Amino acid sequence: MAIEKSKIIAALEKVNDPKTGKDLISMRMVENLQVEGNNISFTVVLPKVDANTKSQVNFACIAAVNEVYPEASVHVHLSMKSAFADAGEKALPQVKNIIAVASGKGGVGKSTVAVNLALGLKQLGAKVGLVDADVYGPSIPTMLGLQGQRPKVQEVYGQHKIVPLEAYGLPVISIGFIIEPEQAIVLRGPRLGGIIRQFFNDCLWPELDFLIVDLPPGTGDVQLTMVQTVPVTGAVMVTTPQEVAIADAIKAMNMFLLPNVNVPILGVVENMSWFTPEELPNNKYYLFGQGGGKRLAQKANAALLGQIPIVQSIREAGDAGQPAILQTGIVANAFTEIAKKTLQQVAVRNEHIAPTSTVKITT
Repeated sequence: MAIEKSKIIAALEKVNDPKTGKDLISMRMVENLQVEGNNISFTVVLPKVDANTKSQVNFACIAAVNEVYPEASVHVHLSMKSAFADAGEKALPQVKNIIAVASGKGGVGKSTVAVNLALGLKQLGAKVGLVDADVYGPSIPTMLGLQGQRPKVQEVYGQHKIVPLEAYGLPVISIGFIIEPEQAIVLRGPRLGGIIRQFFNDCLWPELDFLIVDLPPGTGDVQLTMVQTVPVTGAVMVTTPQEVAIADAIKAMNMFLLPNVNVPILGVVENMSWFTPEELPNNKYYLFGQGGGKRLAQKANAALLGQIPIVQSIREAGDAGQPAILQTGIVANAFTEIAKKTLQQVAVRNEHIAPTSTVKITT
């Protein structure tokens, strides 16, 4: 009986990638498939894994093919090269860009911007995921209508991995999916760091063009753990126009610009720029002053990605788990423009600046 390559490929679709939990074929990890008589050979391109996992992948491939062709002699070559080497063996080789959404202080609408930016990029055709790294105040579950839901755990080669929840086509992870809504989160730095590393390394993220990370305010343990764990493509700073917010935003921005961190600032989103009554869309009342976002963008030598007015529907949409960008009107249009400009800034950043490296701490 002649051996058909299509049947071998179908068999290998039952074997999972140890990093993402997706099958080897959809992750394009199988190369150089050759059939000569009763001999079948192919290469599996793996991310950096331990010897035990490599062995399990090897035997899983052989078993899958022999299930279809029991008499075949299957030769599997495990390679650590190709696309994974080009990615510098980074923590998430299946994710093209990681964007941090950051602020200097709380209450400026950072989570609202993160959620709507993620959905805006998805509307533009990108594959997008969302990490709620604001562990002390996880608001993403409410904003996406996922309150009370729990992520599943999947075993991949003996290791337990978290399967992100999904809302509006976004894979999402948050500590809010793990704890009770009223539970106080009291964690020291090492425990915080462990949770953030799990969100990146122990979640089964699919192939993504963008992974948006909603950070807590300021410059604490979560921010440091993130830049030590994954290469961050760039940061989007969120502020309100008044001087108090700008002063704190500058400190948060300067953390990313430290020489040993070296994360580019993609741009600034100015939230609560003015108050516009829904029934009077042409009226603008500058409750918090003017020009703060533009000044911050100038200090960062970055773009002002957009200005978001104070409109009652933003709050209503967030509370209802139906983000504003999914509605119609001036706010949805503003968030769409921010997503478009972010897409442009990422393209410019990737064309002119070398990929970001993870931060190495030396003692």
